[in-house]
Amino acid sequence: MNYQLGVKGEQMAAEYLRNKGFKIKNTNWRFNHKEIDIIAEIDDFLVFVEVKSRSTDFFENPQDAITKSKQRFILEAAEAYIMKHDINIESRFDVIAIVQHGKTYKIEHIPDAFNSLI
Repeated sequence: MNYQLGVKGEQMAAEYLRNKGFKIKNTNWRFNHKEIDIIAEIDDFLVFVEVKSRSTDFFENPQDAITKSKQRFILEAAEAYIMKHDINIESRFDVIAIVQHGKTYKIEHIPDAFNSLI
């Protein structure tokens, strides 16, 4: 994936979430070699957001690129974030898929995209 498209996608996703009433707490939060794209809060939920951007959905929908292994990485990083910040509210894991179509972008927000054991 094009690095610039990834950065732009994450910026677009954060703006999209802000417009939906989410409070962005962190972006690109790292725990060891694991990274969470966006950590936000809404309605007493801590929301960990994975952003997937693509220049086309011809081969694969962006959200399909989140493998079980990637989900485990996100879960481990999320658990570390919760412990570090002593957070006691429910959490969920959302996906925002962004597909570029020429000069326009299609944004799909999938709340509670995968389950947590946290």
